[in-house]
Amino acid sequence: MPKWIGDGRNTDSPVKWEVAILIRDRELFPIWEKIKRGERLDARDGLRLFESDDLLGLGLMANWLKEKKTGNFAFFVLNRQINPTNICVLSCRFCDYATKKNRPGAYALSEQQIIAGLSEDIKEVHITSALNNDWDFGGYLRVVELIKERFPHIQIKAYTAVEIDYFARREKTSVANILKRLMAAGVVCLPGGGAEVFSERVRKSLFPFKIGASRWLEIHRAAHQMGLKSNATMLYGHIETYEERLAHLLKLRELQDETRGFLSFVPLAYQPGRTKVVPRQASPTEDLKTIAVSRLLLDNFDHIKAYWVTMGEDTASAALYFGADDLDGTVGGEKIMHAAEASSPAALTRELLVKLITEAGRIPVERDCLYNVIRAHEPVQEAVNA
Repeated sequence: MPKWIGDGRNTDSPVKWEVAILIRDRELFPIWEKIKRGERLDARDGLRLFESDDLLGLGLMANWLKEKKTGNFAFFVLNRQINPTNICVLSCRFCDYATKKNRPGAYALSEQQIIAGLSEDIKEVHITSALNNDWDFGGYLRVVELIKERFPHIQIKAYTAVEIDYFARREKTSVANILKRLMAAGVVCLPGGGAEVFSERVRKSLFPFKIGASRWLEIHRAAHQMGLKSNATMLYGHIETYEERLAHLLKLRELQDETRGFLSFVPLAYQPGRTKVVPRQASPTEDLKTIAVSRLLLDNFDHIKAYWVTMGEDTASAALYFGADDLDGTVGGEKIMHAAEASSPAALTRELLVKLITEAGRIPVERDCLYNVIRAHEPVQEAVNA
């Protein structure tokens, strides 16, 4: 946990005693009683939460828990995403980003292109890619080494469990050896991508050649045991059921009980793009419900992200009162979600993130990749008036 700044962390929020009268769904009353007593919610509670149409009640309960953990703070980081290549050996039904060699739009970034968008202000680089059969592990490792050579202060988050599994198989070596080499090159955290949703039914339908739940969890467990932190994700809003979302969250909670290695959980709204697995993106209501239920169930996760790239700025801002305490960051250069026609901007500035958080009534806290606090933006009147 970060060193807290000022008195923005309220460990006994007055909202505790006001929530019950605002809960419309009576099925939530016993769950609220468990939350007040500090008891862990079970699978039955989780399904009730997902099936409830009392969005305000869910939000109030989740917001109370959020404030118990991180007070009135909302976090962000100055970061950039680098996607070195979109040439991939896999063919996942839901993916608009990956393609095959020599097809229109296929690319592999040069070293100059990789570092072109970086600067001294950037605190984190998030690297995710495709499984390019023309690159050996050394090619992917070189991306990390290049960034650290030019910008040694930047913290690097790379690669997903899907990529690490691929590297280990290509190199005919262990996951632990791959992780050891990544750490030696400068990686401090793994992104949570590639988890999709932990359902064999969904995997067989949408990404049959990609690793499943057991391998994803195995790789993150190995990373945590080696002292490497990571994030966790869940792709929602496609063909998954509430029961499958619930099972996903409980598997993550179980691993976090074991390792305490996850920094944050990031629900990712599926972008229909051209694949059109479903005709439209999840609604803002569904986005906020997913954030709230995640906060309520993942009691051992310190942070829940409202990823503005997939849910949009306005919904992400509202999510700061539905259990989220982090908007991720500036995220310049992101290609994967925007290849699926995400309607969000390609990047946000520090000033706009501060403004979004301030206008939501939260205190903006700039952090690094590992949630070390850089500074709280108080006062922020100049950002509000910008």
